[in-house]
Amino acid sequence: MSRIQARFEALRKNGRKGLIPYITAGDPHPSLTVPLMRALVEAGADILELGVPFSDPMADGPVIQRSGERALKHGVGLADVLGMVGEFRKQDPDTPVVLMGYANPIEAMGIETFVAGAKAAQVDGVIVVDYPPEECAQFAALAKEQGIDPIFLLAPTSTDLRIEQVARAGSGYLYYVSLRGVTGAASLDLADVAAHIPGIRAATKLPIGVGFGIRDAESARRVAQTADAVVIGSRVIQEIEAAGAEHAVARVKELLRPIRAALDT
Repeated sequence: MSRIQARFEALRKNGRKGLIPYITAGDPHPSLTVPLMRALVEAGADILELGVPFSDPMADGPVIQRSGERALKHGVGLADVLGMVGEFRKQDPDTPVVLMGYANPIEAMGIETFVAGAKAAQVDGVIVVDYPPEECAQFAALAKEQGIDPIFLLAPTSTDLRIEQVARAGSGYLYYVSLRGVTGAASLDLADVAAHIPGIRAATKLPIGVGFGIRDAESARRVAQTADAVVIGSRVIQEIEAAGAEHAVARVKELLRPIRAALDT
């Protein structure tokens, strides 16, 4: 059983919903990535999504775009991100870590080399935004062979056929993008999310995480009424951006703790 599957099983048995925060590796400084990851776990995160900086992040809004630019200015690349996960694992052997990014850095490294490096670093899952399931069968198979879950995105516009394709190809959990737009948009329609989740559940036994547009304890609590986990990214990055390097660790804890409490009530 993978760490991700084990974590969702434990959540289910305890009647709890998952909290999955996102940060960009290398932002605001490479030396703070592992401390930030640890802080998120201390504040109640169940799974961590770690963004791989990329120069053309098509699915990301301006907040996460800026975080990637800051990381790239520090020279952070995919190999560095794998090293950060390996460093995190020295003190935390249990929390699942999912890398989220784009195909270009993976293909530049080489699919086989990346999967081997991710396995060595004890990465648990990979979300490649621009890898639709019908175009990455080799990648998904290699990842699964090494115990790494390929996680795919679904959107409000996904057809029944697309939902079935993603349900077959994916593992770990499915990531439902809750709105039509990029990360950080403020137009989350909670009723629309609730209307779409049952159709996805009918096609898969995988847990469903919902992200994009979740910004506070109340929106997280309401989304968790129908989802298995909530993903919160841009709001975390905003706190890091506002706090600066000196106060970033403390600020992400302050943000996450009331969200964790809301999910647990």
